[in-house]
Amino acid sequence: MRIVLFCENKYAVDILLPIQEEADKEGNNQVLWYVHKPKFPEFPLKDKVRWSNSMQEIYDFSPEAIFCPGNIVPYYLPGVKVQVFHGYAGEKKGHWVIRHYFDTYFTQGPHFTKGFERLAAKHKNFEVLETGWPRQDWVMQHLHDFDQEKKRILDEYKCNQIVLYAPTFSPSLTSLPVMKEALVELTEKKDVVVMIKQHPLTRAEWVEEYRQLANEHKRIIWVDDFSVAKYQLMADVMISDTSSTIYEFLLKDKPVITYKASAQEIYWKDIADTSQLCEAFDEVQEKEEYIKLRKWIIENYDPYNDGKVAHRMLEGVRDYIRRNGVPKKRKVNLWRKYTGIKTFGNVKRK
Repeated sequence: MRIVLFCENKYAVDILLPIQEEADKEGNNQVLWYVHKPKFPEFPLKDKVRWSNSMQEIYDFSPEAIFCPGNIVPYYLPGVKVQVFHGYAGEKKGHWVIRHYFDTYFTQGPHFTKGFERLAAKHKNFEVLETGWPRQDWVMQHLHDFDQEKKRILDEYKCNQIVLYAPTFSPSLTSLPVMKEALVELTEKKDVVVMIKQHPLTRAEWVEEYRQLANEHKRIIWVDDFSVAKYQLMADVMISDTSSTIYEFLLKDKPVITYKASAQEIYWKDIADTSQLCEAFDEVQEKEEYIKLRKWIIENYDPYNDGKVAHRMLEGVRDYIRRNGVPKKRKVNLWRKYTGIKTFGNVKRK
């Protein structure tokens, strides 16, 4: 089966990699990554996978399946167009918008499946299959890979816990302008070391501010890395604001504290003032209500921790093709056609 892994944004790499690895395991060497050049100064897998910046090459490859974590995929590409999502932030309006680019939605868990099944019944032009989220496969494969590194850090800083600060980049939602003093106070009052992992799109001035903060305080570590996944595995508690990484952390059955989260439903400890951080740190770890909320998230948002999500996705596509064949293109309205061509360009079609 010819597969395209569609990377418009950097976050897509970690999400799609387990599908590549599962295809490799099956002996399928017909996998091609589309890497959107305007968003990728450099592709981190450039020496490890087959990839292209050329939409014409993607079209000529004639994919039978396209896996996409973003919102848009060119309608003129052949193949089953599969939405695999870029996270769990269902409170964001865009998460539930049907843009009609996709033939099927592979959902993370019951909460999302129910919502998209209702939308499928309304629009009648796509299917829904619950598979889990592919990045969870990576989590299960690497669950204990960083245990020794964590122990080394705790020994070096003479602490008992690692706290991950992973804020969003959006100026209207981020906690970055107000969180510095609270993080310092946390390291002074609690037996912790704080790791700061900022979003790749964070403003340069905030990046520099927090890099300097780490230079000035012994128990604050600046993390300059492409992915947050490793640090989620190492950390015991996470601090954030409004970010899909919150749900990824909760799914590891670990406590989260947010500052003024925009979510309508809060399944963690949210604070309205940074002065509450130290108190919240104890409360979120000890109170039974927060433990129960994490369990609810695991059961409803993504219970698939068996390491077989990518396998279910490939099987799901094969089943779709058996029943429906390989679509030559996707029917969309003129506006959707225009948006796709404006974003990704056009191709010479056969």
